[in-house]
Amino acid sequence: MGLLKSLPKEISDPLVENNPIATQVLGICSALAVTVMLKQAIVMSLAVIFVTAGSNVILSFMRKGLPSRIRIIVEMCVIASLVILVDQVLRAYLFELSKQLSVFVGLIITNCIVLGRAEAYALGNPPLPSLLDGIGNGLGYTLVLCIVAALREILGSGKLLGMEVIPQAAYAMGYENMGLMVLPPGAFILLGLYIWAVNSLRGKPGE
Repeated sequence: MGLLKSLPKEISDPLVENNPIATQVLGICSALAVTVMLKQAIVMSLAVIFVTAGSNVILSFMRKGLPSRIRIIVEMCVIASLVILVDQVLRAYLFELSKQLSVFVGLIITNCIVLGRAEAYALGNPPLPSLLDGIGNGLGYTLVLCIVAALREILGSGKLLGMEVIPQAAYAMGYENMGLMVLPPGAFILLGLYIWAVNSLRGKPGE
């Protein structure tokens, strides 16, 4: 907690107190879809951090001259351009992983976290705080994705980042991987437990 207090509020707040997934319940679709393996979750998280931070900065620079009537259209164009850039980089350097992530990188365009931060923060604040806000919310998203993905990969396949973490002796003694964890219901269960745990720590278990 001491480390969190030393960070700028724009970064520390979305990690726990105002986490985009755990407390705002945004970005749930991708949190369920790309958390079967930790590697996929990390790449998806980096993509969201880049798009959120980049769109926040660009829209913050544009905020004073942006007509309100076309605000949403401009926001979507900026976000879509950054997502296309991410998608092309993945196709060029991580083609197999790009195929595994399939349409989910493209769906960052419709991620409520990205558009929500543009609307709620970037259009009303200078570029530097907007950059920190984008990074902070991206890191908050990353935190949840990586925890859920790590648990699903370990419990579902006995691996982490493709490496065996459950000893063979455990299997010899009758241990079996939980097939439920590689299915969508497993993600629902773990994400629900995570949200409950975070809100309990915040003293708001009923949220």
